[in-house]
Amino acid sequence: MHRLLERRWTISAIVRRLNLDRKTVRRFRDTDLDELLASACERRPNGVMDPSKANVSARFAEAQGQVSGTRLFLEIRARGYRGSRQVVRKHLTALRAGTTEPVRADIPSPRKITSWIMRPREALTESQEERLLQFRLTCPGITRACDLARVFADLVRHRRGHLLLKRIRQAEQDTPKPMTGFARFLRQDLDAVTAGLTLPWSSGAVEGHVNRVRTPDRAVYGRASSGLLQVRIITQP
Repeated sequence: MHRLLERRWTISAIVRRLNLDRKTVRRFRDTDLDELLASACERRPNGVMDPSKANVSARFAEAQGQVSGTRLFLEIRARGYRGSRQVVRKHLTALRAGTTEPVRADIPSPRKITSWIMRPREALTESQEERLLQFRLTCPGITRACDLARVFADLVRHRRGHLLLKRIRQAEQDTPKPMTGFARFLRQDLDAVTAGLTLPWSSGAVEGHVNRVRTPDRAVYGRASSGLLQVRIITQP
């Protein structure tokens, strides 16, 4: 890049040639080479520890700073850390001195947590089961919602409609508001829901045919005549 600058290349031309960001080119142009090399050497060891910083910050907060670097090193090494012990001690010293900010653990979205709750336990990986357990221990509301959701999922999978009313009563007592509203909604059409959880028949086949007809209808809406729609529906396999 410096050779190109010596040839009086513009920043835009260097960006296109080297596929770099404009800020990177300006920083390399305006910063002494020795300073760039020194800063790169200082940052390189910390990059090894980046995936483990959230665990270190959590353990640091849990122990209120009273935790040894050796213990932290052994714990994160068991989780896959491949760096040296000195890097861990350096990061821990920075946390105690307040010169670096603690890294918060990645918090999954509500949709992801819901998917963990609704899946059977045997379908979860070890790490997913561990993360879900952490949230259950942190939030009692999630614990109660998780238990009830799995109970209702069991009713659907195994057609245990005779237990529906009992489960509804459980959901109406000391549960988060969304679960209470869900239970009251089921009461509005209790006979139909019980039949759906008991009998082997359902309207799934009819809904499938309706969707098969509506899909091409939406595809040609405003673009073609009803004759083309009729042909597409008849010839669709």
